[in-house]
Amino acid sequence: MLKDPPILTIRREFKRPSRALIAKLAGAQTGHIVDALQGRGALEHHVKPVDPERASFVGAALTCECGANDNLAIMAALVIAQPGDVIIAACDGFTATAGVGDNLAMMAKNKGVAAVVTDGMARDRDGIVAAGLPVFARGITPNSCVRSGPGKLGFAIVCGGVAVEPGDIVLGDRDGVVVIPQAQLESVIAALSDIRRMEEETQKKIRAGMTHLDSVAELLQSDRVAYVD
Repeated sequence: MLKDPPILTIRREFKRPSRALIAKLAGAQTGHIVDALQGRGALEHHVKPVDPERASFVGAALTCECGANDNLAIMAALVIAQPGDVIIAACDGFTATAGVGDNLAMMAKNKGVAAVVTDGMARDRDGIVAAGLPVFARGITPNSCVRSGPGKLGFAIVCGGVAVEPGDIVLGDRDGVVVIPQAQLESVIAALSDIRRMEEETQKKIRAGMTHLDSVAELLQSDRVAYVD
């Protein structure tokens, strides 16, 4: 670089969806949200809850770009976060050190943050569990990172392979984390009831003894399938 960047670059003001809209997604399954998003939207499979018993959350994204081995942007997010925000941090998938620990989780809980999500690592598992805040990370390591920057807050990031804009909706459960682009929020909410209904109808048939999908059985009888025996 020709010139060192600022230690932090922060955009404090961005549009968040209304709490009433966000509340309509409370308790939604990540799989159902992915179905509403045409099969995509989930962070890569490594990003899982530190405490599976405390995994359900939904909120607006407060985006952090940290880079590897640094959590200054996440710590700064605690200052500007609004209640109900999800602090979501892109750490380049770095696994040698942790950017999230129990002290950060406890402060985020005090701030009213809904969850902390990172595609990097966490530490202090017992303390995070005791904090009672949903924290998602790639894994656990005792190694600690530095807090020196540079970092960004409130800008577009790629976290766990998914593009995230500030104000997008982030939702998690035991299966992982899904991001809903803010522009698609209302259409996802509208589709959710139909997805839940169809899922329940299918599972009701399975509980009654259904062994396969009729559409697949019909395909096997068509000229689109070649049998060699």
